[in-house]
Amino acid sequence: MQGKIIKGIAGFYYVYVQDGADTQGKIYECKAKGVFRKDNIKPLVGDNVLMDVLDEEALFGNIAQILPRRNELIRPAVANIDQALVIFAIVKPEPNFNLLDRFLIMMEKQGLNSVICFNKQDIATKKEKQELRRAYESCGYLVLFVSARKRQGMKELKRLLEGKTTAVAGPSGVGKSSIINRLNPKANMEIGDISRKIERGKHTTRHSEIIALHGDTYIMDTPGFTSLQLFDMEKEELKDYYPEFEEYEEGCRFAGCVHIGEPDCKVKEALEEGRISPVRYHNYKMLYEELREQKKY
Repeated sequence: MQGKIIKGIAGFYYVYVQDGADTQGKIYECKAKGVFRKDNIKPLVGDNVLMDVLDEEALFGNIAQILPRRNELIRPAVANIDQALVIFAIVKPEPNFNLLDRFLIMMEKQGLNSVICFNKQDIATKKEKQELRRAYESCGYLVLFVSARKRQGMKELKRLLEGKTTAVAGPSGVGKSSIINRLNPKANMEIGDISRKIERGKHTTRHSEIIALHGDTYIMDTPGFTSLQLFDMEKEELKDYYPEFEEYEEGCRFAGCVHIGEPDCKVKEALEEGRISPVRYHNYKMLYEELREQKKY
């Protein structure tokens, strides 16, 4: 029987098997056969597997084979993801744009396209939304504004998720669990309270878990992150993850210009003329400096 690993805890794997297009399906509790340990292969959330059913009534089974993976992410350690949905709040908490750029770089480095979803649009101003759209749509990202509380933007979001397995990423307290509950009320995800004192959410998701929405549409929630370090990257590579620089780079005087201290830099010229977001460029310089310092130690 074929299914998909939707959760793994303490050596047990929970395999979702679709039971017809219009039903919720079944979840089997499985152990992985010893051959995987022998070959140093670890089943991942998102793996499509072949399973031997040991007890149909109790829904117990053994994972017999892991089917070929389309891709494999390192952080979080999951497989067969089609795209990322990066969720931030517009306000309460105020968005940390440096962290947002880190998420986008992390996903792009692993070959995933990202959709940026800003929640809490019902309590944001028109100006706040316009500034966010201007900053990130100019980089080529699709930007979506929703309100989980008011159920706004959910139809468009469902359309973007259709037929894909989507990794949901973002810091705690921005409404990820609320959005997932709107997409699938049966998810019964714990909703975290926002601490009024520090306006930062409590961590409510403690492990990666895939939730079947319907048919071949899945979403995967991941533990909330508060910081992401940019390992395994040379500082000179960073500019390649800022797509808005690309159209100006050929005009720079120096090949390999990193757009910080060099003269006759067309990227800095575009920044001064308002064609590149100052928020994005500021984050770029901060991350470049972080990578430069990192290599000293």
